[in-house]
This record gives sequence, C-alpha cells and structure tokens, in this order.
Amino acid sequence: MIIEIGHYALVLALATALIVSVLPVIGARRGDAAMMALAPTGSLVLFALVAFSFGVLTWAYVVSDFSVANVWENSHSLMPLIYKYSGVWGNHEGSMLLWLLILVFFSALVAVFGRNLPDTLRANVLAVQAWISTAFLFFILLTSNPFLRLDPAPAEGQDLNPVLQDFGLAVHPPLLYLGYVGFSVCFSFAVAALIEGRIDAAWARWVRPWTLAAWTFLTAGIAMGSYWAYYELGWGGWWFWDPVENASFMPWLAGTALLHSALVMEKREALKIWTVLLAIMTFSLSLLGTFLVRSGVLTSVHSFATDPTRGIFILCILGIFIGGAFVLFAWRAPMLKAGGIFAPISREGALVLNNLILTVATATVLTGTLYPLILETLTGEKISVGAPFFNMTFGLLMLPLLVAVPFGPVLAWKRGDLLGALQRLYVFAGLALAAGLIFFYIQNGGPVLAIFGLVLGFWGMIGAFADLWYRANFAKVGLSVGLKRLTGLPRSVFGTAIAHFGLGVTVLGIFAATTFGTETVVEMKQGASVDVGGYSLTYDGLRDAVGPNYTEQRGHFAVSRGGVQVADVWSSKRLYTARRMPTTEAGILTFGLSQLYVSLGDAMDSGGMVVRIWWKPFILCIWGGALVMMFGGFVSLSDRRLRVGAPSRKVKPIKATLEAAE
Repeated sequence: MIIEIGHYALVLALATALIVSVLPVIGARRGDAAMMALAPTGSLVLFALVAFSFGVLTWAYVVSDFSVANVWENSHSLMPLIYKYSGVWGNHEGSMLLWLLILVFFSALVAVFGRNLPDTLRANVLAVQAWISTAFLFFILLTSNPFLRLDPAPAEGQDLNPVLQDFGLAVHPPLLYLGYVGFSVCFSFAVAALIEGRIDAAWARWVRPWTLAAWTFLTAGIAMGSYWAYYELGWGGWWFWDPVENASFMPWLAGTALLHSALVMEKREALKIWTVLLAIMTFSLSLLGTFLVRSGVLTSVHSFATDPTRGIFILCILGIFIGGAFVLFAWRAPMLKAGGIFAPISREGALVLNNLILTVATATVLTGTLYPLILETLTGEKISVGAPFFNMTFGLLMLPLLVAVPFGPVLAWKRGDLLGALQRLYVFAGLALAAGLIFFYIQNGGPVLAIFGLVLGFWGMIGAFADLWYRANFAKVGLSVGLKRLTGLPRSVFGTAIAHFGLGVTVLGIFAATTFGTETVVEMKQGASVDVGGYSLTYDGLRDAVGPNYTEQRGHFAVSRGGVQVADVWSSKRLYTARRMPTTEAGILTFGLSQLYVSLGDAMDSGGMVVRIWWKPFILCIWGGALVMMFGGFVSLSDRRLRVGAPSRKVKPIKATLEAAE
C-alpha cells in the first residue's frame, strides 16, 4: 500500500506544480500579494511531496520489495545496504526521481532564503521552477514510473549493474545533479527577470550565490565521476572525452563563465545581456546532457538504455524550455541597456577574455560531441570524434586562459595598467618558472614542451595569491600589519584565490601524469617480477574469494623498492552471480601524490596472466585540485554578502534598466 501512496504523492506533486506554475505569475502581473504568496508555500509543499515519494522508493529498496519492478530490476537481497541506497538512483526511473527531488529542493531553498527578494521576482522565479518541475513530473508519471508493480512478485532481484556497485556511485550522481539542476535557479532568475523587466546589479547579486553553489557541486560531481571511472573500470585513465562526460563538462564550462560574468555585472553593471544569455545557456546545456544520457542516442557506461518514447519526450521538454527561453531573450534583449563601459585592459576586460575563451571551448566540446550524432542521423555514416580532436582544440584554447588567470585580480576595474600588472607579477612568474624547471629536473626530464605545462600549473598556484599579497600590501606595511589587513578581507576574495590555486594544482597533475607516467603490459607467471616507476612488482599468483553477491579471483603482487618489500597490492576479476557479469577491480597503491595502478587481464594458455601496470606520478593532484576548487567555492559562499543572495528590503531598490522599445 505504501508504494501506491508514494505514487499518489507524485500525482499530488503534479497538481501542486501546476498551481505554482500559473497563479503566482498572474498575481505578479496584477500585484496580488495573496496569489504571489502561493509560490513559496506551494514550493515547500511540492518539495515535501516529492521527498516523501523518493523516501518510499528508497524504503522499497532497503526492504528488498521485489513486487516493485524497479527494485526487482536493480537490486538483490544479498547486496550491501549502501548499494541498496545507491541502487535507488542507479537506474533511469530512480535517477529521474532524484533529479526531480533536487529540482524541487532548490525551489524550496529559494522559497526559504529568498525572502528578501522583491515579491514579484520571487513569485516569477518559483513559477519558472514549477514549470520545469511540471514537465519532469509528466515525464516520470507517463514514461518512467518507478512504482510499477509485478504480480506475482519475484522471489529474488536481478541485482544492480556491477560497475555501479561502488561507493563512488553512491556519491557521484547526487553531487552531479546538485550542480546540473542547481543551474535551473539561474535559468529561472533569467527568465523571470526578462518577464518582469528587472536586469541590474541587484539581480546579479541574487544570482551569484546560486551559480556558485551549483558550480561548486558540479565540480565535485565531475571530479568524483572521473575518479570512479579511473579506479573502477580498470583502464587506467581519468578522462576519456566520452560524450556523457562531455555532457557534464559543458555546463561546468558555461557555469564558470556565468560566475565570472555575474561578478562583472554586480560590480560594474556591465555585461547584462551577456550574463542573462549565459544563465539560459548553462541550464540549456544541463538539459541537453539529460537528453543525451536518457534518449538512447548514446552507448556509454554512463548512459541509461531507454526506449524512444522517453527520448522524444525529453526532446520536447528541451525544445519548449530552451526554445522558449531563447525566444523570450530575443524579444527582450533589444530593450536592454548594455551597461557600463570599460577599457579592454581592465579587470572587466580580463573577465570578458575569460568568458570568450570558455564559451568557445564549450562550443568546441559541443561540436565534437554532437557532430557524429547529427552526421549519423542525416547520412547514416558513423564516425568517432575522440581524444586527439578534443586534446588539440580544447587544450590550445585553455593555454591563453591559464596564462591570463592571475592577471585578472591584480588589474583595476574600468581601466587597468597591463605594464603595472606585469611589474606586480614578474616575481611570481619567476617563482613559477623556477618551480617548473626544478620539477622537470627531479623527474629526470621528458619532452621539453612539458616544461611549459608544468610552469603553467605552478603559475596558477603561485599567481593565485598575488591578489592577496597586494591587497594586504605586505611589501609596504610589513608582516604584522599585512596579516591584520589580510584577515579583514572578504571571504569571497579568499575563495577566489583558493579556487584559482586548485585550478593550478589540477593543471600540474594533468601535465605531470601525462608526461612522466608509464604503462607496462606484460605476461606474468607466479614468481615473475617487473620494474615500474622505481618499484619492483612480484606476482604471487591468484587466490579465490567470495563476496556478498559475487565470487572473485584475486591476484597478489608484492611491491618492493631497493630490494625491500614496502607494500602489497591486490587486483581481482569478479563475477557477479545474479547477472553473470564479470568486472575487473584494479589494485592501486598510493605513494604521496603518485599511484601504482595494477589491472589483471586475461589468463594465457601458458599459465601466465596478462597484467597492465601504470605508474601515475602526481595523478592525485588532478582530483585534489578539484577538491581545492570546491573548497574555494564553499569559502566564497560563506561570505556574509552572499549568504542570502539579496540585499535587504530596507535598501533602496536599484532602478530597473529595461527601457521601452523605441
């Protein structure tokens, strides 16, 4: 009975979403406070209903209720409890319910923390959120109902896909969706502002914390997904330019541009039209990612196999919201003032360069991702756009951006001095060059061009704190006074420096692992040894083992250095009994920031085993840098100016900048 109640809660949620979609908009047009007040109340009710429905599905997984088709298809009574929880979103229907839950969760947050917003703007924002919720509620109820029953109920489930039975997949999707769906708030603010005609610095102040929160979670989600693929799939790589990987990366790139553009709009009331367009584009890319994963047009370990009906439904949602938003933008944009004027050499100019490069990079990734699909649809010809294309085009675009990042914070607003910025940064640049050369020397050389990449990484790390150094004015006021001035700086300044530092750490990890890493593929028999990365691995044979819902063969390797054993590493091949599906579990040893990665291959007729061994120097910098960026985002969010995201009602409202059409 509780399953039917969970289903009914979704039906009630749809009715609530329809009410919030219509009445507050009418109230905003009429100035009716009672109708506008329905928006926050209705959003909270909507969240409660969807949360209850999600809780019911989770309960069905925990108790292994195999009368529910979704549970039967994706769970097993012997599956560990944590994977029963993650199994809720380890399938199409459950993951869409999680998507919806996070969407209405953000609506509830706007309802609670947006009390200082103008009543009309809050009503319109929550109404736009309800429009999106309505569309996805229809999608779930009509094509992806997670509460369908089986009669008679099977005695046992079919188990969750083995590659999803991992802690990383318990964390990765919620983090990713918090980023994906979080950008819906920015989209709703943009559409509401275009409807209402309020596009000004206050609007940018309201949008920034939501953009920052979504960007922070998306950063964490992408990093977690990358690390999961690295250690779980046994292929030794951290990024494959898989179309579904690209689907999450594109909103991150556009969201990064939006974050910086909103800053310019807030500080200087410039880039208004561009910022609104970016807010629409970023969530549009999130919706595109949803379509790619769930339409069945892609074959990927990340994607869900779905029937054509679902793909067409999502395509319609895509067309309505993206098309409708762009039509609204095209109608309203000519009526907007462009905003403040600034010189090309200025902090605004640096942020415009940032936006230009990031949007072109996004377009490049979008082209490489969609071109094969469009070509196959039009001509039937199948082609593959792989890593060489993306590495060349995207990599070359990023180089000037990485060089320019430390310059932005030290340039003045409106009109800057490039020569003065160079004079401020030349010491930091010298330190980065020295660090890169020393690093290259310690690693015993490599391609000479690798020095440039290493220097870029150190340049991002060291240059990140140039703004803090000059704001505190250590050179003139001394250490003690400088520290006092430093502690008085806004937290958003520290957050920016930390995030830029994290970017430098990631860049360093990418170049170091790519340049100095090694791969060894060898057939090994018991007692055989191989030298990799300064370590010697001795193969000690296979051991049989049994897990909760799988059997495995574990290969044992003794790791020694200088003739002294320093560690053991196990790599295994598993067979999940319910699905009869094999997987490879890599053995990974961590030495500082570097890793030794061992993956078992096929058994040979000669009695040996094919073994792949990678030495990955400083590879943890890739994900460590992402964690640092995430931490920087949270530090910025803790800034008291961004906690609420809106100025007090007592502050005189900034004059709207929407002019009547000529």
